[in-house]
This record gives sequence, structure tokens and C-alpha cells, in this order.
Amino acid sequence: MILIADSGSTKTDWCTVDEQGQTKTIQSIGINPYYMNEAGIKEVLDKELIPFLNPETIKEIHYYGAGCSTEQKCGLVGSILQDSFKNAAVEVNHDMLGAARALCDHKPGIACILGTGSNSCSFNGKEITENAISLGYLLGDEGSGAYLGKKLLTDYFHGRMPQNIQQFFHNEYNLSLETALDNMYNKPKPNRYLASFSKFISKYREEEYLKEMVLNSFDDFFRISVSKYKDYKTLDVNFLGSVAYYFSDLLRITAGKYGVTIGNIYRSPMEGLVLYHTDFQ
Repeated sequence: MILIADSGSTKTDWCTVDEQGQTKTIQSIGINPYYMNEAGIKEVLDKELIPFLNPETIKEIHYYGAGCSTEQKCGLVGSILQDSFKNAAVEVNHDMLGAARALCDHKPGIACILGTGSNSCSFNGKEITENAISLGYLLGDEGSGAYLGKKLLTDYFHGRMPQNIQQFFHNEYNLSLETALDNMYNKPKPNRYLASFSKFISKYREEEYLKEMVLNSFDDFFRISVSKYKDYKTLDVNFLGSVAYYFSDLLRITAGKYGVTIGNIYRSPMEGLVLYHTDFQ
């Protein structure tokens, strides 16, 4: 039995795969070694994962997680998993490698994340060979949900929206500047707060103003995080994340502008990771 994990700061998707290729999914809260200590991570496993499977049957674990970007953090998560799954060979990697493996399988390609945040890398079929610099939602994350939300709120409070969009937004949120600033500067996960407004953009996506906002945001992403790779026009460029998935039509328009061939677009990586780590295809 193989156990695969795709873990973010909010939730972790676990998937077991047996010898016949049958899968079972389990969801727990997110695990991030930058925000959780050893006891906190072990508590998540003990309460939200282990009761739903037999640890003794797990022979391989492939864990991809937010915060697993250093050898020390990978080692911490790996040792906790090894302690809980005595018979398993454990592999712990950053979620960007998980995205690359899910999107590209064993072939070279460019893997991009467009969800709450954004990132990209060049993948040779085995490992990441080059990675874009991620500056987070304050200085970067072009094309992401947080990036779109920031643009939307800026235009709303400056009164730069078309009048009908301004009214739609007011009717839906009745949002004061004080409340918005409190959510962005005083409450946890401001990037997720900003990204939540991408649902409004999707709802009214046929409005030219919002369509242009998304296209301009994608243009920023392609200019900064895709065209930086010298072979971006010859390799498939693949995308993972809710923004890429729900705005795929606009993403393809931007890709055409840059002469890019889009490969896979997945909302989540698990299906691709199961294929990558098994022979059941």
C-alpha cells in the first residue's frame, strides 16, 4: 500500500493506493513545519489520519508539503511519519516538486501553480532544475487569487470600478475599509482573505472590466514567471490550482499571446501524483 500526501497550511489530502490501483482519500487539517511543532504534527496524524487506515500496511509514503523547503524541515516531517508508519519508506519533498510530478509525470516540462499564491519551476522529468523566485503575496504572487483580490479591493476603495461592478460588489459584501484593513493587517492568513474575492471575479467574469483584470494578471505571471525559462516556448507549460482551473479559457488566451503550449491544467495534484507513483495507468 502506498500513501501519498498533498499538504498545505489549511488542509492535507491523503490518498492510499493498493496493489490493484484502488484509491481511498482522507482529509486532515493542514501541516506546515514552520507553524507547527513536532507534537502538533503528531496530533494531526494520530487524530485525523491513522484511525482511518492500517499503518502496518503502508510500505511507501510520498509526502509533498508547504514549508518542506529545507532539509531540516523535511527531516522533521519525515521522522514523525516514520515513527507512525514503521514499515514504510518515507519520502518528504516541497509541494512545488509535487506539482511538477503531478503535472509533467516523468517528462520534461514547466509546472506552474496558480491558486491562492503562484509559483513556477522547470522540471526535467526527475527533478526541478530551475525555480522562479517566490516573493509572496505582498511583493509577488502574480496571477494568483491573492493578486486578483488585491487589485479588486484597490479599485473598489479608490472608486475605479465601473459603476455596475461597484454596485454588485457593495451588494455582495457591504465591505468597509476598516474591515478590509483589519483582515489584511491584523488577522491570520491575509493572502487567503484576498484570494476569497476571486469568487466574485469568477461570478461576473463576463464583465469586460473583470475579464481584463484577469488577463492582465495572467500577463504579469507569464512575463515574470514563465518567460524566464529559456525553453518556455518548446516545453509544455502546465498549471495547477483553482485560479488556473476556473479561468482556464483566459489562461489559454494569454498563453497564445506568449507562444506557449499549455499541457495539463489540474485543480489539485492528487490524480497526477497517483499516476506518477504507480504503474496503474
